[in-house]
Amino acid sequence: MTREPANKRYDQRYFDRWYRNPETRVIRPGDVERKARLAVAAAEYLLGRPVRSVLDVGAGEGSWRRALRAIRPRLRYTGVDPSEYAVRRFGKRRGIRLGTFDTLDELGLGGPFDLVVCVGVMNYLGTRELERGLESIAAMLAGVAFLEIWTTADDIVGDRQGWHDHPPSYYRRLARKVGLVPCGLHCYAAPAIAHNVAALERAEG
Repeated sequence: MTREPANKRYDQRYFDRWYRNPETRVIRPGDVERKARLAVAAAEYLLGRPVRSVLDVGAGEGSWRRALRAIRPRLRYTGVDPSEYAVRRFGKRRGIRLGTFDTLDELGLGGPFDLVVCVGVMNYLGTRELERGLESIAAMLAGVAFLEIWTTADDIVGDRQGWHDHPPSYYRRLARKVGLVPCGLHCYAAPAIAHNVAALERAEG
């Protein structure tokens, strides 16, 4: 069974601090809804049809589930998170199962997924974990992956415990290696629909 990292506990206190406490939270009211609208629109633009399925990697307490279903009420939502607290409390009701970024290929998630969401995860992972997880995402992705990643070129605030600092070129190389095509605003097109991304839509540096 996959478990949360030994050096970090994603328990209720963690979510209270970073997601609910007005003085320390990094997610403002409306942030998830705004990002969900962007991610769904990008996926539907490239797919040419409504989003039907979503994989949320690092789902936490499942805040994206509500935001996504407000847009597409019938979509199939699957969440994965390493937090035993979140899965125990919300897993059954919100469709979240225990797992980590680098064990996606072991969880029997099915797919393909029209949209894969991964927010607040990738900056805390080592290269091996990133490579394995990105390979799985590329293999399961039919449309767009919304991968929120920050680099040494960005000014960020929030939880820095276990944070890995890398330049933009590092993440571009990893995405390119698995065939994900960056198309701006944290969005990456699946290899199967990369031909739908016009040259000037590609956010390659």
